[in-house]
This record gives sequence, structure tokens and C-alpha cells, in this order.
Amino acid sequence: MIETPYLLFLGDAPDMLAAKVAIGIRDWRPENAIGQISLPNCGADLGLTEMTLEEGLEAGAKTLVVGVANRGGVISEAWKEVLLKALELGYDIASGLHNLLSDEGDLVAASLMHGRTLHDVRIPSVQYPIATGIPRSGKRCLAVGTDCSAGKMYTAMAMDAEMQKRGLKSTFRATGQTGILITGSGVPLDAVIADFMAGAVEYLTPDNDEDHWDFIEGQGSLFHVSYSGVTMALVHGGQPDALILCHEPTRTHMRGLPGFKLPSLQELRDVALTLAKVSNPNVVVAGISINTQHLSDEEATAYCAKVEEEMGLPTVDPYRHGAGRLVDALAAI
Repeated sequence: MIETPYLLFLGDAPDMLAAKVAIGIRDWRPENAIGQISLPNCGADLGLTEMTLEEGLEAGAKTLVVGVANRGGVISEAWKEVLLKALELGYDIASGLHNLLSDEGDLVAASLMHGRTLHDVRIPSVQYPIATGIPRSGKRCLAVGTDCSAGKMYTAMAMDAEMQKRGLKSTFRATGQTGILITGSGVPLDAVIADFMAGAVEYLTPDNDEDHWDFIEGQGSLFHVSYSGVTMALVHGGQPDALILCHEPTRTHMRGLPGFKLPSLQELRDVALTLAKVSNPNVVVAGISINTQHLSDEEATAYCAKVEEEMGLPTVDPYRHGAGRLVDALAAI
């Protein structure tokens, strides 16, 4: 188990989007977020107390969490001084990057020398099966996005929290590093061998009570040429009964791909629904989640109303406005 609370390491993240792991922990497990530590010229600020490693220990932090999700998931040499010092002072370190802590010889040696633990949450802990496509009992909801980092995890977590608040049966199913660090369990889907990805999602969302909903954390985008494969595994392995479309309206291009424009919500609806019907012919699009973090209150309200009128589906920012209307939409399924 990863010991809490955490000191969140932002490194030299160029912007807030690159610090999405730390942001997710701050927003969904604030009791575990003691503070933040950054390198010079860091472009992200969580609004937490900026601390030195020593100050973090004095405040009670047990684990230094790498809160950055950079392109390619690389441990920068610029971070090493902080990571090595953290081990020396008595921190464990947790990371969800593709570049594993356990592959860095100097970090491994330091952890052994100081009796500390390196947690790589992106290492699959189970030998997952190949997907069968056999229907499963219970119900499943999957968030799919027009782009990466568009609010899919927040949507699933907000809907699960609303279900729990109502005393209904539901479970958030984490499929990425941030979700796993928040909840303590899940499948690091993009680290699973491709042939077993859909099977891993089946494993994660097994048979359940007929009135139980699994809220599956979405990944990537069917329209993102870099990461569409992991999305496809979720669509088929998840066998969703309901899809929630997710969109961030201020983007000018796909994340990391300036030559690619975002698809429209209509395009996402049509493509995602077509592909999802392969594994569940009865799947429906239940609602739309808009990530309005870069809009004012008035702009957010007006944009959601406009999309709802155009698409004919309940449209909200579930983190800003609450997920009630999206959960209401599941009742008819």
C-alpha cells in the first residue's frame, strides 16, 4: 500500500494540464495532499502550500508522488536531485509514468540504501485474460472524449459520487495512473500488452447486481492518432450500457497534435456509438459532460445550454454543476 498523505511533486511541468495527476489527487483526495514541491520555471500551481522536502516531512507527508504526466511519461534528469534527496530524507516515492522508477538504477540503489519503497503504479499486477465479449450482468457507463485530458475521469468520479450520495450501487473503476493513485486500485490500461487490454477491462468490470453501475474511467480518444488504441479497448472490453460524451471547448487542436482539429460532439457520438454497439447492441449515449474550467460561470452556463439544445441530451459540467442530471439519465436505461 502507498502510504498517505502525499507531497505532490510538480517538477518542471510546463502548464496545469501536464500536472493532471497532482490535480486529480488535490480535487478528489484533498486530505491526502499535504502540499506541493516544484522546480524553477514550473508552469503549474495547485494552490497548495509550496514546501521543501523537509517541510513536507514536518507536515506529515509519507510519500512523494510524481504528479506530472508528460508526453511519453519520462523521468527527467532535472527531477533526479529531488527524487534522490527525498529517498535520503525518508520518503517513499510513487509514480505512474511509463518510465518506471524501478528502471532507474540510481533511484533503486538509493531506495535500498535508505530502506524506502518505490511504487510504480503503472505495472500491471495481474495476468489479464483475452477478452471474450460474453455479456455480463450489471450496468456500465463509459466516458469517451473528443480529446485526451478532457474530463473523462472527473465525469466518472462525479457520477459515482452522486450515485453513492443517493444510496445507489456504483463503483468507480480506475484505468489510469491518476485514478489508481486516488482510489488505490484499478488497471493501468495503457501498460497492458495490447492483446489483453480489452480483457483487462472485462476483468475490471465483472458480473454484478443488475442495479449496480460501474463508472469506467475513460482514456485517450477515438480521434487521437496517438492514443486511440486504449480507448478502443475500453469501448469493447467495457461493453458499456451508457456513454457520456466529454468535451473541452477551448481547445484549438488535439493535445500534442497541432495538425489535428478536434472532432465535433456529433462526430464523437456517431463513431463511439457505432463502435460500442459491436460489444453491446443496446448501448445509448446518455448525456454530455463539458469541461468548463477555462470559462466564466456565465460562459459555462450558456455553452452547456447551447450544446444541450443542439444535441438533445442533458449537458452539464459535472464537477462544476453537479452530476445529478447525468445520473438521472441513467435511470431510463
